[in-house]
Parts: sequence; C-alpha cells; structure tokens
Amino acid sequence: MSAALKTLAPAAWGDHLRAVWAWRLRLSSEAMILWASVYFTLASNAMFWKAAVPSPIQIRWVFSLAVLITAVNGFLLALLLWPRLWRATLMVLIVLAAMAGHYMSAYGIYIDADMVRNVIKTDWREAHDLLGWDLLIPLVTAAPAILLVSRIELTRRPWARALLARVGLLVAMALLGALGAATSLQALSSFLRNQREVRYLVTPANVVVSLAKVISEEPPGKARVQLPIGEDAVQRPAAGTRKPRLLVLVVGETARAANWGLSGYTRQTTPALAKRNVVNYPHVSACGSSTEVSLPCMFSPYGRKDYNEKAIRGHQSVLHVLQRAGVRVLWRDNQSGCKGVCSGLEIQDLHARTDADVCEGNRCYDQILVKDLAQQARTHRGDQVIVLHMLGNHGPTYAERYPRQFARFTPECTTSDLGRCEREQIVNAYDNALLYTDHVLGNTIDALAQMSDYDTAMIYVSDHGESLGENGLFLHGMPYAIAPKEQLQVPMVAWFSHGWQQHTRLDLHCVRQNASAAYSHDNLFHTLLGLTDVRTALYQPDQDLYRSCRAPGS
Repeated sequence: MSAALKTLAPAAWGDHLRAVWAWRLRLSSEAMILWASVYFTLASNAMFWKAAVPSPIQIRWVFSLAVLITAVNGFLLALLLWPRLWRATLMVLIVLAAMAGHYMSAYGIYIDADMVRNVIKTDWREAHDLLGWDLLIPLVTAAPAILLVSRIELTRRPWARALLARVGLLVAMALLGALGAATSLQALSSFLRNQREVRYLVTPANVVVSLAKVISEEPPGKARVQLPIGEDAVQRPAAGTRKPRLLVLVVGETARAANWGLSGYTRQTTPALAKRNVVNYPHVSACGSSTEVSLPCMFSPYGRKDYNEKAIRGHQSVLHVLQRAGVRVLWRDNQSGCKGVCSGLEIQDLHARTDADVCEGNRCYDQILVKDLAQQARTHRGDQVIVLHMLGNHGPTYAERYPRQFARFTPECTTSDLGRCEREQIVNAYDNALLYTDHVLGNTIDALAQMSDYDTAMIYVSDHGESLGENGLFLHGMPYAIAPKEQLQVPMVAWFSHGWQQHTRLDLHCVRQNASAAYSHDNLFHTLLGLTDVRTALYQPDQDLYRSCRAPGS
C-alpha cells in the first residue's frame, strides 16, 4: 500500500500544481483597477504614510488620505491599463513601485521629475552602484502581487460598452477623490500648504506623473538643436602677442561644504589645498541638488535666480559663447557626461580608460583628468578653458572613489547598502573621498604652475552637496524647495598663477577680502566671461567674482 502511495504521489502533486496554475480570477477591468489601486495604497506607500500621519493616529485623517490616494492611483490606472497591454503594464508598475519604495526608504529621497530624469540619464556604472542585494527584498515581496496579476482574466465586452465603463470609472475615481478630500478638508488644505512635497511620495503616481513630465519635455527621438546665446560675443582685448591664458575649471561631484576642511570642518579634508596659495569660498549655493539640474543651470545665463528648466536645456551654455569668441573649450569627463552643456564642443571621455596607475575595474580615479593635462593644453596655442568633470564623491559607494592609500579615516562603509553601515563609517568613507579630491586639485595646481609658457588659473566648484544621514536623508536629489543645506551648500576654491595676476592686473588681496561673501552657481556664467575677457550683452559685471578686483582698464 505504502509503495503504491509513493508511486502515485508525484502524479498527484503534478495534477495539483496544474490545477493551481490553471486557476483564473475573473474580474471586470474596473474591479481589477480598483483592487490594484487599493494594493498600491496599502503596500507601496510606507514612506508617504510615515510622512503624512502624525502620532497619535487620527482615524478620520487616515481614512481621508487612504480614499484620496486610492482615487488618485485609480484615476491614473484607468488611463494606463487598456486591453492587451494591461497585464504587462500593471506588472511593470508593481515592480517600479517596489523599487521606488525601497530607494525612498533606504535614502530618504523624493521622486519628482528631476529624480526620474536622473535615473533615466544615469550611466550603467552609476546604476550599478545602487543595485545591491538589498534590492531583492522589495522585489521578492512584490512577487505574490505579480503572480496574482498573471492569474487574472478580464471579462470581455463590446468596445463601446468597455469605453463607456472606463469613462464611468474615471468619473467615479474623481468623485471618490473629492469625497476623500471633503472628509478632512481643513486638515488637508493645511497639509498641502505646508507639506506640498509629500505628494512626491505617493506611489506609483509619483513615478507615472514624473515620467510623463520628463517625456513631454524631452520626447524620445533625435535631440532638439540648442538655440544659440551670446552671438555678439567677442574677446577684448583679443589674444595677440601676450602669453596665452589657460583656465582650468574643475567641476566637482557631490562635495558638500559642511565637510570641506578649508571652510572650518573639524577634520582636515583639504591638506593639499591648504599648502597652496588658494582662495576659499565658504558660502556658495548650488543651483540644484543633483547633477542633472545643477550642471546645465550653472553654465546657463538663467541660473537659479531666473530658473527656467525648458529655457536652460533648450539653449547653449557659456562654453559655447567662449568658443564663439575664439577661446578654445575642451571638456574632459570622468563622470556621466556634460548634460548638454558641451554639446558640439571638443570632448574627451576618460572614465573608460585602462591606465593601470589610475584606473581599477570599470572606473578610473579622478587623477586620470590631470595625467596628460599639460600635453592636451599645448595642442592649442591660444586662450583656452579646459573643464575637468570629476567623479568626486558620487555615492553611495564612496569607498570606491579613492585609492586605498587615502583611507585615512576608518572604519569605512564599503557597501552601497548604507543601511548596513554606522553613520560614522559612511562619513569616514565620504571624507576619504574628499581627501582624494583635494589631492587631485593639488596636482592640478602643480601641473599648471609648471606651465611657464601660459598664464594659468584654476577654479573648483562642486555641482551639489550630499546628505549623510541628517534627518534620515542620504545621497542627494531632493526637490529644491525642501532640499537641506547639506545638499545645496558646496565648496569652491580658486588659484591664480603669478603671471595671471600680473598680466590681468588681478588684486589677490582684494579677491581674498571678497571671498567670505555669499555666492552661488549663478556667478559662474559671468565670472567665466570676465576671466576670459569675453564681452557680450549677456555679461553682468556685478555677477563677476573678480571684476571689482581688476585694475580699471585691465
């Protein structure tokens, strides 16, 4: 008998599994969308509930928000989920919601259009840094929902009836949202007025709406031609018999002013710069909290003061103005590109080099930017601006941004899963990366100082800062309106050779006196024009950091 049971068991189990797999849940499209909306409200919005619901919990407030969020997601799903593609679309949304929830929880980020743009335009090396084993947890928890979606079978109906039902669902979701808002109208009004950015935590609506915004602004296909600016630009006086000038602009990555040794940080993270005759700017604000926002903005005449994202991305940068005026521009990149700032200009992509002394694995350390700097400069005899775009302190794998000999502060966090590290370990790795940036900047100054055939200068400024656990936030990319100072306050230094000071009649004592004032990325556009003697109607002398420190008529 027992032998017979053992023989029959595999077949019985196979029949059982086939029966389970053959099971189908029959639903109407409207019921499927409603259940999916409830699922997202309950399973994908932990960060929203944490931010929106104070303690002690008020049942009426929670009910109002639950109804409102369900209605918002239901309305969006009713627009997205249509026959044939509904199953794949819903599965993708479940996975995206799980991933969004993970990153919002792990790093305290908000998902708006800028964050989605960052994700879309990141390169595989940056993406790899964020794909840790911890991502498997939310994906595994999403698996039952995906399995259930695979078993749903929608009832069929004539297209006219289906369309009418879908319109009815959209109206119903709008009315449901109105009901949810009316339930706690006064509290909701105050909430939206004081915490408007919390809407970027509503998942998957935050992903869908932000993605739609990005696509509408930058539709797929051939990139739009940037409109020219500064077409009247000329260099006065033009480079003639005088010695040519070389200005190196180093664009840092994710360096924050709070940890900058020259600006009073408790640790000396800038020993190399401290030994060189640099001017430090302790109060500089970034144009944005991410590279995708800051980089185009800081090279634009619009800046943060007159911020217009469409205009910034649709027009050329100050680098194009310099090139038009006869100043050679070279962009050397060890990051993820120039975000349109250097489109059509001379570009050297260095991050994929394999130089054994400065590269390891799939990345090169920032010393690659300086390795043959003098040689590259000497291929051109006129005035030039060379931009070095650093990898810098790009997280979360700060420990991969510097060679081992710069691991001065220990123990370090060596994983992309910052939740597995103590805050001290995270800060140690971040500070070590700053030490290496300081080392590279020191080497840059030394290389320029030896180029006696040029008048040389260097400016370093970071694109944005970084959160290292303050208020539960990590990394960067918060919406500008609520971004903490750690993400917006950045370091900046300048160095000028003796020849540059002499021949441009630049008073370095005056420069040092002015350095303690408050500046921003908005100053960069006009400062670059001033340092290269390029004149255009776009130039604003009061925004040029060095205009007041140059002798009249210089």
